[in-house]
Parts: sequence; structure tokens; C-alpha cells
Amino acid sequence: MVDQEEEDLRMALDMSLHSSSPETKRSRENIVIPSPTTTTTTTTLSNVEESPEAKTRKLQRELMLAAAEKRLLLAASRNSSNSKSSSSPVVKIEKNVVIVTRGGEERNNVMGEEISVREANQLFSMVFGSCVSREILAQWTNQGIRFSSDPETCMGLVQHEGGPCGVLATIQAFVLKYLVFFPEELGKHTANLPSQNSSPSRFSQIDCVTSGNFASLTEDGKARALVQSMVEILFMCGSKRRAVIATLNVHGYNPEGFEGSQNDELVAKVLEGLPFESASDLQTVLRVNTYTSQRDAFHHLKTVLPLLRSRLGAMLFLISALLSRGLDSVQADRDDPSLPLVTAPFGHASQEIVNLLLCGQAVPNVFDGRMDLGGGMFLKGIPSTVEVGFLTLLESLNFCKVGQQLKCPKWPIWVVGSESHYTVLFAFDTSVQNENELEERESQIRRAFDAQDQSGGGGFISVEGLHEVLRDTNLNLPREKLDNLCGMGFIVWSEFWQVLLDLDKSLGGLKDSTGLMGRKLFDLYHFNGIAKSVLNGSQATAGGDSPIQRPRLSKLRVSVPPRWTPEEFMTGVPSSSGGEGSAGKDAVVEVMQPEPPQHAPLVDCIRTRWARAVCNWVGDPPSIV
Repeated sequence: MVDQEEEDLRMALDMSLHSSSPETKRSRENIVIPSPTTTTTTTTLSNVEESPEAKTRKLQRELMLAAAEKRLLLAASRNSSNSKSSSSPVVKIEKNVVIVTRGGEERNNVMGEEISVREANQLFSMVFGSCVSREILAQWTNQGIRFSSDPETCMGLVQHEGGPCGVLATIQAFVLKYLVFFPEELGKHTANLPSQNSSPSRFSQIDCVTSGNFASLTEDGKARALVQSMVEILFMCGSKRRAVIATLNVHGYNPEGFEGSQNDELVAKVLEGLPFESASDLQTVLRVNTYTSQRDAFHHLKTVLPLLRSRLGAMLFLISALLSRGLDSVQADRDDPSLPLVTAPFGHASQEIVNLLLCGQAVPNVFDGRMDLGGGMFLKGIPSTVEVGFLTLLESLNFCKVGQQLKCPKWPIWVVGSESHYTVLFAFDTSVQNENELEERESQIRRAFDAQDQSGGGGFISVEGLHEVLRDTNLNLPREKLDNLCGMGFIVWSEFWQVLLDLDKSLGGLKDSTGLMGRKLFDLYHFNGIAKSVLNGSQATAGGDSPIQRPRLSKLRVSVPPRWTPEEFMTGVPSSSGGEGSAGKDAVVEVMQPEPPQHAPLVDCIRTRWARAVCNWVGDPPSIV
């Protein structure tokens, strides 16, 4: 009996792969059929003699669905015999998708559903616009989601094409969250997302993977971290209610049939020459499954992981995120939905793509909340706290202002943006985000200041707003200082904060005359997954013809000095203005001078998070391009 079922299934699949396209669906309502004479008669569909081709196609579909149903029922009965707690499955077939209902949960099979022509057109236009170059399409259809083969960077995803780095870097940030802070979860046979119930406060460096050493990671552990990361991102895009997973329906591809060490090569061969250059191509091969259970989504993603490692992996994951959010919701998130998400002329991932994967919404800005422009017009920013954050070189160049939601994420991991590339910065110790007394006080005062800022993040408030800030934060400035601040009719944050720093605590300011503000000293790690030939590379290929840039993990020693004035930091002697302090007039506070600072564009990004940070490293400077 089992052999007959296998034969039925093989026969059905063979017919489906080699038959012509199915006939056009006809309504069961009355249709008009021309008669041999000049007149017409009305005839029902049931009275029309089916052609031999139509009968063959009908038999094909019935055989395929019947065989699939038998296989599922047989597998379900075997599973139920091994588990007393399992309930009998209910199998139903809808639109070529077999759905098994067990214990109230529905599980779609790997076949998936087609998307409509309208959805395909909307999706392709949203991502690439109405006119996209072959070069950009090649970048986005030749980038898999794969780990580095180099031992020192084996925890990192490799980028071979320019453009999809925004997708890869964001997935990488979530992967590091699991590898660094939840390594014990990677050995379990569950798909729980521990981030939902775990607090960073319980983690310290000794709880995590040994700093900078990922050699103990197994391939299975990395794969589970990758799948858990993708599940978390997709459910976040689906408002934590659903995840849509996009795969392909192509001749010779069976997700459950790829096992062993050659699965990636088999997938690559199947996808060789597959066109992916238009909405029509997208609609032809794309199949989607929707899940409301994280566990089921985890198992499905694990099954199709070889496909995500293929050349279409990054593109399929982006499509999955967009569909999880909903195409109409994505357009509503954006300030200008007429622009493509992949930017011309270089094909870079837009900030909207990065934000979608970081916070679940395709908002275009990086400030907190939304900016009121008046007249019912708003600019949309990051709506809530995120798991992993974002820093950008553009902020150091005064092109934008990253809000606290992205600067202070739940875990000390940040996607780092430059003008043309995305990389990842992270720490093994969650205490790097802890604030000292002065930093906590600054954060409190800054929140009160921003609450009165009606300029949309411009950094200034009114005189009335200043009085509200002083009242909310229990500050009592001397009359002359207050008058000086209010003289212009508005108060700028930098001037207000400098007054507080220059004024001793005893007089209502924040200055500690003893100089015992302390400094922070910690390690950060930077990963750049790019792997391609470059003109100025330092490592040659095996043939010695052209240099190559490889994935790189860099360690930085970061020192954040006390919040004195720059002159005090250079001399190591705090100013005695505002009082002599308990140590007396001639007291000198010994300050440990840091190593000579090194500079690279990454340091400018770090300083947007830790002002005046001094960084040092060994070897070549870390690169964010």
C-alpha cells in the first residue's frame, strides 16, 4: 500500500512538472458557447463535453492532492503512535496548500501559496521601482545568508555583493544576540525566543561566550541562532502575531529532500539560470507560508535554510519581512512611498529597510517617536525600544540625530551605518550601557528638556519650557545664570548643559569639585562581513593577481573620560571654580591618562553614543566601508 502511494505521488509530481499550464479557471455560472449555426444558445458548464487534455489535468490534480493527503495522514498516524499526548490530525486542502490541524494549530506544508499578480507588481515596484538596472538586480539576487568559513570570523555572515548589507547586518546583529547572550538556548530542541522574558541586567561577561573567541561554536548552533533571529525579526514585522516566509517553487526543488553536506550545491544547481528580473518572474516562482506559531515558523525556516543560503537568500528574507508587515502597512510607514526601498544608483538598502528589520516598521527616520510638522503632517521615527540598536557616521557629520531608542537598545549590539555600507558593533558585557551618576542625571535632564522641545528635535526650548525643566528636575540655578540663559528668548541644550557642568553641586549645578567623576573602560567588537576584491586591499588572492577584502572582526579598547571640560581632561586637574572642595585649594586629583588615541570613522560613530570616547586597537583600523 505504501509503495502504491509513493508511486501515485511520483506520478502526480511528474505530471505537474511536465504538463502544460493549467487551463483558465471557468465560472460555474451559465456561459455562452457558439453553436454551429449563426445563432447562440445558452448551455451550462456541466453539459459541455470535457476535452482529453482537461480530463488529464483534472486527473493530475486529483492524484497529486490525494497522494499528498495520504502521505500526511500516514505520517500523522505514525507520530501519534509515538506520542500519547498527540491528538489525531485533521487534513484539509486549500488552493494547492495542504494544512494539517493538530491541537488547534495549523501548519502549512512546504508547497506554499502563490501571490497574486497585483501583489507581485506592488512588491517588485516597492523594492526596485519602475526602472531598475541589471547591476542592482544582480546584487540583490546573488547574495545568500551564509556564515564565514574563516575560523576567526565564523560567527559572521559574509557579504559578496554591494547593496544587501543592510539586510545582512541587521540579521547579524540578532544572530550575535543569541550567540553571545543565549548560547545555552542553541543546544535546545525548542524555538523559544528568550529575549521576550530575559533582562540584560542578569548578564555579565562571565555569562557569555568567551570574549572574541567563537571557536567553540558548532555549525548546528550557528544555524539555530540564525533561524531564531529570522523568526524574531519576521514576527516583529508581523506585529508579533504572524510571520510570512517566502520560498520558491521551481522544478527539481524539494526542501525536505535536501540533506547532507551537498545540499547547498544541489540548491545552487536547481537555481542556476532562474530569472528573477521582473514582477512576472516573482509571481511565477514565489510561494509564501503564513505562521502564527513561532515554533512552526522555526521548523519551516530550518527546513528551507539551504534556500536562504543560496544566491536568492537575502532577497527572499527581505520579501518575507515586507509581507509579514503587509505591503499596504509598509507604504503607510513611509514618508514618501513613491521612492523604491532599494536606492539608486548603487542599490543600497534604504534606512526604511534597516528600520523595518530593527523595529518592525518601515519608518524612514532614526529619531524617537514622530516629528509634528503642523497641519496634521508628521515625520515618522522609531516608535519604541528595540532589541538591537543603530549608530551612523551621518550623525557625526550632523546629517541626522539618532534617538535614544536606537542608541540604547536592550542588548549592547548596534548596526553601524556609513555612507555606503552597514556593519555591526557589539560588546560581550551588558554593563557598557550602564550610566554613572552624572550620566544618569544628564539623561534625566535631557528627557525633561526634550519633552519641552517643540522644534522637532532642533535642540532648543522656550523660556517657559526652561522653567518647566527646572521644576521637573529639581534644579535651582542662581538668578544671574538663569537670566543669562533666558536673554535670547530661547534656550539651546548645549548652553544649558554647559552652565550645569560649570556650576558646582552646592550652587545647583552638576560639577564635582573633587574631580571624582570616574571614567569608563570597556571593550567593543566590530564586524565587517564584506568579502570581495578591492583596489586597496592588504591581502592578496591565492594567485597573487588582485587583493581581496575578507570578513574581519576587530577589538577596540574604549575609554570614556570624566565629564570635565576638555582643558581639565588634558591637564588632569579639575577646576576649582565654584568652591575649593573638601580636599583644599591646592589639592590635585591624580588621573590615569589613557593610551594615545587612534582614529577611524568608526570612532566618530562610537562618539555619538559615548561622547569624547577614546579608542585603541591593534593592527589595521576597523573599516565601516
